[in-house]
Amino acid sequence: MTRTEALDLLFEFTKTESLRKHAFAVEAAMRAYARKYNEDESYWGNIALIHDFDYEMYPDEHPARGSAILAERGIPEEMRKIILGHASFSGVPRTTLAAKSLYAVDELCGFITAVTLVRPNKSLGEVSVKSVKKKMKDKRFAAKVDREEMITGASELGVEFDAHVEFVINALKSVAEDIGLNP
Repeated sequence: MTRTEALDLLFEFTKTESLRKHAFAVEAAMRAYARKYNEDESYWGNIALIHDFDYEMYPDEHPARGSAILAERGIPEEMRKIILGHASFSGVPRTTLAAKSLYAVDELCGFITAVTLVRPNKSLGEVSVKSVKKKMKDKRFAAKVDREEMITGASELGVEFDAHVEFVINALKSVAEDIGLNP
């Protein structure tokens, strides 16, 4: 799958700007981790772009419905398993570094974006590990984001949580304008 094909799929199924921006944020974080681990950056980025492509149309069937659509379109099982694994309730174990990375960055990207959007200048430069952790304690803030998933994700990936948050903040700076934020 090329990036163009991944984008075509994302745009075919995902019409809301916010979910598209989330895909771009997760892509940036996944590409950064792929570089860190000397993995295939394009492959990891494409996984990120399509990990939630079915969510808007089939929220109650996500990601199983998406996996079936991907299978129909000839997407390899390995890629589909990685995407299925980002949803804990799917029961698909995260056995690869790519699967662990996707799980680790998915919720965190959304949370960091939310933290940034409430900053005065909507700038990632105003966001620190400390500010992210402070907002994590406020259960009303971004209430749908599972804090335990963010912590578990870092643990499964084998990285210290604070370092993981800092890494993802820095990754998001590379696409800040594309996701509606300031660097």
